[in-house]
Amino acid sequence: MEMISSKFFFFFSTLCLLYAFTNATDIKYCDKKADYDVEVKGVEISPDPIVRGQPATFSTAATTDKALSGGKLVIDVSYFGWHIHSETHDLCGETTCPISVGDFVIAHSQVLPGFTPPGSYSLKMKMYDGNKHELTCIAFDFDIGFGSSVADI
Repeated sequence: MEMISSKFFFFFSTLCLLYAFTNATDIKYCDKKADYDVEVKGVEISPDPIVRGQPATFSTAATTDKALSGGKLVIDVSYFGWHIHSETHDLCGETTCPISVGDFVIAHSQVLPGFTPPGSYSLKMKMYDGNKHELTCIAFDFDIGFGSSVADI
């Protein structure tokens, strides 16, 4: 009986993960010809569209064929083609390190100010290892909703 419930839990968890990433945001690699060490499977944004003044989470599912002990993420954001924001994060602050060979998830949450303009944004994320070697580079679009947030009231 315990074995059946374990298999059911595994099946249900896998199904939920697959559903989440089939609804993931479309990503593009910065260099389509590059052979990146980290392959990004998808990005999920929650909520989508993002609500100003409330937490937004970007979850990136990826896989690697080499173990990683650390590195950094460099994020650039554009609004209607204009570069408006850059930030750098310690890779180990966004996922569990060391990263073993195989699948892993990078998750970053933050609250956008209530005065953030609604509309379409573009995000470029580069991942580097501890030796400043580029592991991957992706870009994707996301929306910030037109609705009011509690912070606006």
